[in-house]
Amino acid sequence: MSEGQATALPPPNERPTLKTIAFMTGLGITTVSRALKDAPDISAETKERVRLVARQIGYQPNRAGVRLRTGKTNVISLILSLEEEIMGLSSPMVIGISEILATTQYHLVVTPYRAQGNALDPVRYVLETGAADGVIISRTEPKDPRVALMMERNFPFATHGRTEMGLTHPYHDFDNERFAYEAVRKLVERGRKRLVLLQPPPYLTFYLHMRAGFEKGIRDFGATALPFSQVNLDTSLVDIRKAAETMLDGPDAPDGIVSGSGSGAVALVAALEASGRKLGHDVDLVSKESHMLLQWLRPEVVTMREDIRLAGRELAKAVIARIEGKPPAELQTLSYPIPTE
Repeated sequence: MSEGQATALPPPNERPTLKTIAFMTGLGITTVSRALKDAPDISAETKERVRLVARQIGYQPNRAGVRLRTGKTNVISLILSLEEEIMGLSSPMVIGISEILATTQYHLVVTPYRAQGNALDPVRYVLETGAADGVIISRTEPKDPRVALMMERNFPFATHGRTEMGLTHPYHDFDNERFAYEAVRKLVERGRKRLVLLQPPPYLTFYLHMRAGFEKGIRDFGATALPFSQVNLDTSLVDIRKAAETMLDGPDAPDGIVSGSGSGAVALVAALEASGRKLGHDVDLVSKESHMLLQWLRPEVVTMREDIRLAGRELAKAVIARIEGKPPAELQTLSYPIPTE
């Protein structure tokens, strides 16, 4: 055995270490370490043997040790609001991010927070404790203090959504303006003229985009926009349903509805049925959704899909590239509505 090599396997309840791999492969600890780091002076055959054993025994680098040696944590922090979990956005995003991180040394840590709280707090925690090498945030605001803080600290990050701060930063976003515009077009093509929008909360950037597309569609296609601002996508589904029932029972009831989320559309469908209206006959509904459930359960609803899993992949690639020093202007992507008719 080479110098420094372990002479016995650790007890079964201890986590595997470099010494474990060295013992099982007959290699020195230094050789094992360099093989796992893909050192050019280690043969491909040795690297493959070391990686195979590492996979078989479930070896994971000790993060505390990595941080002491390199100053890095090999962690990406995804900071998500609980509202996104309610809207069903968190799971596909986590899957998308994990698909990219699986081929790297990075691990994902999800940090939840409530939108009613201070969204800066989890970002400050990461910055002050050095808990991650990069951060992904969502629910961006036009003047987002989280973005300003991370830009000021020169900390790698990517945002799910854009800002309007005059700052160039990595992002991936969905074209909500195009979604709303196409939704109005689809409703007018079905003969609908009196339209309402179940919109995002006004303080978020994608509210501006979705509202702009809706209003442009109203102008271009000769429809009329009716007010429906007492609720938004962050409102509870029960309250959305109540507000929709009141609207549908009033004198200015719409014949077409655009919903900014699939969960909101469920509440709207319930309100339509409670008011005695038939979906697809008396009223048409166009909705954005991140899954296929709405389309399967209610084919009368016209849906356009937002690929949240794709967003996760794009955000992971962007934050890793930023960690590696790629210019933020090259790390900005936009995805488009996917018709599901």
